[in-house]
Amino acid sequence: MIPRYTRPEMGKIWSDENKYNIWLEIELLACDANSEIGIIPKDIADTIRQKAKIDAKRIAEIEETTKHDVIAFLTNLEESIGDLSAYVHIGMTSSDVLDTSFAVQIKQAGKILLDDLEKLSSVLKRRANEFKYLPAIGRTHGVHAEPITFGLKFALWYDECTRNIERLKFAMNDVCIGKINGAVGTFEHLSPKVEEYVCKELGLKPALITNQVIQRDHHAYFIDTLAIIGTMLEKIATELRHLQRTEVLEAEEYFTPGQKGSSAMPHKRNPISAENITGQARLLRGYAVSAMENNALWHERDISHSSVERVIFPDATVTLDYILNRTTKLLDKLIVYPENISKNLYLTHGLIFSQKVLLALTNKGMPRQEAYELVQKSALKSWQEKSNFKDNLLQNEQLLKYLTKEEIDKQFNFDEIFEKVDYIYNRLGI
Repeated sequence: MIPRYTRPEMGKIWSDENKYNIWLEIELLACDANSEIGIIPKDIADTIRQKAKIDAKRIAEIEETTKHDVIAFLTNLEESIGDLSAYVHIGMTSSDVLDTSFAVQIKQAGKILLDDLEKLSSVLKRRANEFKYLPAIGRTHGVHAEPITFGLKFALWYDECTRNIERLKFAMNDVCIGKINGAVGTFEHLSPKVEEYVCKELGLKPALITNQVIQRDHHAYFIDTLAIIGTMLEKIATELRHLQRTEVLEAEEYFTPGQKGSSAMPHKRNPISAENITGQARLLRGYAVSAMENNALWHERDISHSSVERVIFPDATVTLDYILNRTTKLLDKLIVYPENISKNLYLTHGLIFSQKVLLALTNKGMPRQEAYELVQKSALKSWQEKSNFKDNLLQNEQLLKYLTKEEIDKQFNFDEIFEKVDYIYNRLGI
């Protein structure tokens, strides 16, 4: 991912320095484990840990010749520990280091993403309560439907964010597994106790079974989860882009002092954050497809997944970290215009209460289809003439045989909505 979208903390996780430091720790822990079970003397393991040093630039130089990153790493390590290198990497294959290290990096990245989600959840909860009782128009198919409250939009997103927190926790638990079991996963040249020790020290679980690599369904599930989280952010961004349209303008991105919207039109205030979030969410779905393609490898392993993962895991975690933070900032400072919300609510001259009138008629004994047609007749008149819906109802003699003026008036309020909003919020625990 380009630096423009890389936040420093997440970027460091995928740096060569961090990766090689984890590789080194895996090798040192394996030495410690082998000393515990008597494969190598304990003082040798201690000396290796004291002397071991690695240098990312030197590893890159060596790799120019070896064309193999782990061998380049081990060669550089040997330069600091000398003949003691005979006690390093015993019975291990490159994937023991690579896959176990990869799990550590994913765990580090996942913790940042969980923290991001928690921050977003907090903002959503606050704004849901802020607008809990602000009546707004609900839209289906992009058309005015019935009243909601503006807070319900945020409450809906809060609930999805809560689900995504649980999804990410589950996906992290699924992918945070290591392997130290040799070339094809048989433990032929090392003890399972080495794997148990290394994984425990790194906060991982040992994979129950592998071939040369940990199976990539774990990794696909993790990336798929990130893509699902991205769809939530795109959902939020898309709604905010609609709400910022000039013809709607119920909400608007905060425009910082000195910010410019267009090089040609000085008046422009564009939803650039929401559009950026929408665009980057598309990347995550593309990464999900690539991750699923990685699960089918030849026999006990081929290398076709490796180059893909070197791109999609840093990019996917960096991308999601960026747009999670951008969404949180966008929602935190989102400008809401209650006067425009109210204006749009009554744009259709009261038609939004049509179902309440329909149900009032059926409660009085009128057959549903007859009641529907009767209410629709007055509604269509309002559409065509842009006239007040309630006035049209009061002019309908057939309708007045069932409902009094007072009973009709009673349908044009938000009391029931507010009551049910309390129920929904209580169910969400906010």
